[in-house]
Amino acid sequence: MRSISNWVVLLGMTLLAACNAEPESARIDAAQPPELTAQPETGRWYTQQEAQAGRQLFAAHCAVCHGRNAVGTLDWRTPNANGQYPPPPLNGSAHAWHHPYEVLQRVILDGGALMGGTMPAWRGRLDAEDIRQVIAGFQSYWPEQTYQIWLEREQQNR
Repeated sequence: MRSISNWVVLLGMTLLAACNAEPESARIDAAQPPELTAQPETGRWYTQQEAQAGRQLFAAHCAVCHGRNAVGTLDWRTPNANGQYPPPPLNGSAHAWHHPYEVLQRVILDGGALMGGTMPAWRGRLDAEDIRQVIAGFQSYWPEQTYQIWLEREQQNR
Protein backbone atom coordinates (compact mmCIF):
# COMPACT_ATOMS: atom_id res chain seq x y z
CA MET A 1 0.00 0.00 0.00
CA ARG A 2 2.85 2.36 0.86
CA SER A 3 4.44 1.93 -2.59
CA ILE A 4 1.15 2.87 -4.27
CA SER A 5 0.86 6.08 -2.27
CA ASN A 6 4.50 6.93 -3.05
CA TRP A 7 3.75 6.32 -6.72
CA VAL A 8 0.67 8.59 -6.56
CA VAL A 9 2.71 11.36 -4.90
CA LEU A 10 5.47 10.99 -7.52
CA LEU A 11 2.94 11.07 -10.35
CA GLY A 12 1.26 14.15 -8.88
CA MET A 13 4.59 15.96 -8.52
CA THR A 14 5.52 15.07 -12.11
CA LEU A 15 2.20 16.36 -13.44
CA LEU A 16 2.51 19.54 -11.38
CA ALA A 17 6.02 20.15 -12.68
CA ALA A 18 4.84 19.60 -16.25
CA CYS A 19 2.02 22.09 -15.79
CA ASN A 20 4.43 24.69 -14.49
CA ALA A 21 7.00 24.16 -17.23
CA GLU A 22 7.40 27.15 -19.48
CA PRO A 23 6.20 26.34 -22.99
CA GLU A 24 8.76 26.66 -25.77
CA SER A 25 6.74 29.51 -27.32
CA ALA A 26 7.05 31.57 -24.11
CA ARG A 27 10.85 31.31 -23.92
CA ILE A 28 12.65 34.39 -25.08
CA ASP A 29 16.39 34.63 -25.39
CA ALA A 30 17.12 37.99 -23.76
CA ALA A 31 20.65 37.87 -25.17
CA GLN A 32 19.42 38.60 -28.70
CA PRO A 33 18.92 42.36 -28.95
CA PRO A 34 18.12 43.79 -32.37
CA GLU A 35 20.71 44.86 -34.89
CA LEU A 36 21.44 48.54 -34.47
CA THR A 37 21.44 49.31 -38.17
CA ALA A 38 19.63 52.58 -38.82
CA GLN A 39 16.48 52.02 -40.85
CA PRO A 40 16.00 54.47 -43.75
CA GLU A 41 12.58 55.78 -42.73
CA THR A 42 13.29 56.20 -39.00
CA GLY A 43 17.05 56.51 -38.65
CA ARG A 44 16.69 54.13 -35.68
CA TRP A 45 17.06 50.36 -35.24
CA TYR A 46 13.35 49.78 -35.85
CA THR A 47 11.13 50.37 -38.86
CA GLN A 48 8.12 52.67 -38.93
CA GLN A 49 5.89 49.58 -39.04
CA GLU A 50 7.53 48.15 -35.91
CA ALA A 51 7.13 51.47 -34.11
CA GLN A 52 3.45 51.71 -35.10
CA ALA A 53 2.75 48.10 -34.08
CA GLY A 54 4.61 48.77 -30.81
CA ARG A 55 2.54 51.88 -30.09
CA GLN A 56 -0.62 49.82 -30.59
CA LEU A 57 0.64 47.08 -28.26
CA PHE A 58 1.70 49.77 -25.77
CA ALA A 59 -1.78 51.32 -25.90
CA ALA A 60 -3.39 47.92 -25.34
CA HIS A 61 -1.12 46.62 -22.56
CA CYS A 62 1.03 49.37 -21.06
CA ALA A 63 -0.74 52.72 -21.29
CA VAL A 64 -3.10 51.91 -18.44
CA CYS A 65 -0.08 52.30 -16.11
CA HIS A 66 2.55 54.19 -18.12
CA GLY A 67 0.08 56.67 -19.57
CA ARG A 68 -0.99 57.60 -23.04
CA ASN A 69 2.07 58.40 -25.16
CA ALA A 70 4.24 56.86 -22.41
CA VAL A 71 4.11 59.94 -20.15
CA GLY A 72 4.04 57.88 -16.91
CA THR A 73 2.58 58.99 -13.60
CA LEU A 74 3.07 62.44 -12.10
CA ASP A 75 5.07 61.52 -9.02
CA TRP A 76 6.95 58.49 -10.34
CA ARG A 77 10.10 59.25 -8.31
CA THR A 78 8.36 58.91 -4.95
CA PRO A 79 7.65 55.43 -3.58
CA ASN A 80 4.04 54.58 -2.74
CA ALA A 81 2.93 53.77 0.82
CA ASN A 82 4.02 50.17 0.14
CA GLY A 83 7.55 51.33 -0.75
CA GLN A 84 7.27 50.58 -4.45
CA TYR A 85 7.70 53.09 -7.23
CA PRO A 86 4.82 54.02 -9.53
CA PRO A 87 5.16 53.58 -13.31
CA PRO A 88 7.73 55.97 -14.77
CA PRO A 89 7.45 57.74 -18.11
CA LEU A 90 8.86 55.74 -21.01
CA ASN A 91 8.90 58.69 -23.40
CA GLY A 92 12.56 59.55 -22.82
CA SER A 93 11.95 61.96 -19.94
CA ALA A 94 12.73 59.44 -17.17
CA HIS A 95 15.34 56.76 -16.63
CA ALA A 96 14.29 54.04 -19.12
CA TRP A 97 16.67 55.38 -21.75
CA HIS A 98 19.58 54.71 -19.37
CA HIS A 99 18.96 50.97 -19.66
CA PRO A 100 20.35 48.69 -22.37
CA TYR A 101 17.90 46.92 -24.64
CA GLU A 102 18.44 43.65 -22.76
CA VAL A 103 17.38 45.26 -19.45
CA LEU A 104 14.28 46.77 -21.05
CA GLN A 105 13.40 43.36 -22.46
CA ARG A 106 14.03 41.59 -19.14
CA VAL A 107 11.83 44.03 -17.19
CA ILE A 108 9.00 43.49 -19.67
CA LEU A 109 9.45 39.72 -19.44
CA ASP A 110 9.87 39.38 -15.69
CA GLY A 111 8.22 42.50 -14.29
CA GLY A 112 9.50 45.47 -12.38
CA ALA A 113 9.90 44.03 -8.88
CA LEU A 114 13.67 43.74 -9.27
CA MET A 115 13.82 47.47 -10.06
CA GLY A 116 11.59 48.43 -7.10
CA GLY A 117 8.39 48.72 -9.12
CA THR A 118 5.09 46.93 -9.43
CA MET A 119 5.02 46.20 -13.16
CA PRO A 120 3.67 42.72 -13.86
CA ALA A 121 5.63 40.18 -15.83
CA TRP A 122 4.54 39.83 -19.45
CA ARG A 123 6.34 36.52 -20.06
CA GLY A 124 3.91 34.13 -21.73
CA ARG A 125 1.55 36.95 -22.70
CA LEU A 126 3.81 38.84 -25.10
CA ASP A 127 6.16 36.99 -27.42
CA ALA A 128 9.63 38.08 -28.54
CA GLU A 129 8.32 40.04 -31.53
CA ASP A 130 5.68 41.79 -29.38
CA ILE A 131 8.35 42.86 -26.90
CA ARG A 132 10.61 44.08 -29.68
CA GLN A 133 7.72 46.14 -31.04
CA VAL A 134 6.74 47.52 -27.63
CA ILE A 135 10.30 48.73 -27.10
CA ALA A 136 10.31 50.25 -30.59
CA GLY A 137 6.97 51.85 -29.79
CA PHE A 138 8.04 53.63 -26.63
CA GLN A 139 11.46 54.48 -28.03
CA SER A 140 9.68 56.20 -30.90
CA TYR A 141 8.52 58.79 -28.35
CA TRP A 142 12.13 59.55 -27.37
CA PRO A 143 13.62 62.81 -28.60
CA GLU A 144 16.40 62.32 -31.15
CA GLN A 145 19.14 63.46 -28.76
CA THR A 146 17.99 60.99 -26.08
CA TYR A 147 17.85 58.15 -28.60
CA GLN A 148 21.36 58.96 -29.87
CA ILE A 149 22.80 58.89 -26.34
CA TRP A 150 21.06 55.54 -25.72
CA LEU A 151 22.35 54.20 -29.04
CA GLU A 152 25.93 55.22 -28.27
CA ARG A 153 25.76 53.50 -24.87
CA GLU A 154 24.15 50.44 -26.41
CA GLN A 155 26.88 50.17 -29.04
CA GLN A 156 29.59 50.49 -26.37
CA ASN A 157 28.00 47.68 -24.34
CA ARG A 158 27.96 45.20 -27.22
